[in-house]
Amino acid sequence: MRILSQIEDLPGWSRKLEALLASNKQAINQPLILAVDDDEDSLFLLTEVVRGNNFACITAKNGKDALSLAQRYQPDLILLDILLPDLNGIEVVHHLRKSPQTQLISIVAVTALAKEEDYRRIVGAGCDGYITKPYMLDDLEDIMFSHLYHTVATA
Repeated sequence: MRILSQIEDLPGWSRKLEALLASNKQAINQPLILAVDDDEDSLFLLTEVVRGNNFACITAKNGKDALSLAQRYQPDLILLDILLPDLNGIEVVHHLRKSPQTQLISIVAVTALAKEEDYRRIVGAGCDGYITKPYMLDDLEDIMFSHLYHTVATA
């Protein structure tokens, strides 16, 4: 289940996987995180950090898949790269914030854009947090926990 979007193309697996994720999340109240990055190595690292903290993780490599997965699974947190090949992260955030189903999902930008004006633009677009690449793993974990506990506590 490393790359969910590839699995969904298999006949019947989408419904089975959706039921499994829903039952698993309800059974153990495990937060679900959507990690979005077009770089395979960055996505792998995000996934390892998420799973290493005992959270469920689904992944997307582009903005369109991220929107689809966010609508379908309504994760507790989205770790979102901003420089994506189709829709950029800012556009993804705008779409998520417009939809009643996804408008309250916490979104943390995980990006190489490190200038002050980038930060203002990204947070101004609706991201709840921001971390720049390369990041320290402890910093990523801290920001994940801070947003997950806030999300779980208010859900």
